[in-house]
Order: sequence, then structure tokens, then C-alpha cells
Amino acid sequence: MLETPHVAVGVAIATKFPNPWIAIPLAFASHFVLDKVPHWNPHLYTETQKTGHPSKNSTIMAVVDIATALILGSTFAFKALPNVQMTVLILACSLASVASDVIKYPYYYFHLRQKWLVKWVNFERSIQVDTKSIIWGLVTQVLIISASIWWIL
Repeated sequence: MLETPHVAVGVAIATKFPNPWIAIPLAFASHFVLDKVPHWNPHLYTETQKTGHPSKNSTIMAVVDIATALILGSTFAFKALPNVQMTVLILACSLASVASDVIKYPYYYFHLRQKWLVKWVNFERSIQVDTKSIIWGLVTQVLIISASIWWIL
């Protein structure tokens, strides 16, 4: 799944569960639940296996997605001001919701192949539910983002 839906859910969790001891673990766990929702994302792993690195198009898609996720999380964090605790919680939940994916980027882009990282990449791949259709795979993610924003507001 793209990073933006994960962050949208992370922000929603932070706004509805203001206790960091509850919200941050929930945001982290939400990542694995969302990966079970049928979705589409760039095939960084497949491309890395074939050519040694992700394609230019997949990298552009990842950068745009990460930028969108950063803007989304930062916007809600900024809107929480002057409540610094909520601002920090939103940022923490945003990070926790994508931490499982962020850990994998060195594998794809810096060719790091430590045993634990390879195991993590393989684990993450094993829980993904990909769609064959890009359209339907993106529709589920747009619905998740929309539902999260609706829940926040």
C-alpha cells in the first residue's frame, strides 16, 4: 500500500485516541491491517530483483507518495497547534504508521542486504494483498484516505 493511506489512518488514530501509549502502537499495528486490504503499489521488490534497483517510474511514484504523506501528516499536525502534545502525537503516529515500510527503503535504494532486513522485506511482501488492477488497487486507497479524513473531521 502507498504511504499516504497509512499516514491518513495514523493521523485519524492520533486524533481519536489522544493517549500516546494507545495511539502509537495502534498506528503501527494499523500498517499490517491495511496491507491486507487489496491495493496496488509500485513493485519495488520485483524491479530490484530483476534489475538491481527500482525503476525510475516507481521511484518517482514513491517520491510523490512520500511527499503527499508528509504534507498530509504535517498539515494535520500544524492544525493541532497550539496543542503541542497533539501535534507531536500526530507526527509520531504518522511515522509509526509507515515505519514498517520506511525500514525497507535501504534495501531497495542502498543495496543493504543484512539478514534481518532481507527477512523484514520478505515478511512485508508475504502480508501484502495486491490487486491485478491498478484502478481498483488505487480506489481502495483513495477510499481509505477519504474515510480517514472524514473520521478526523
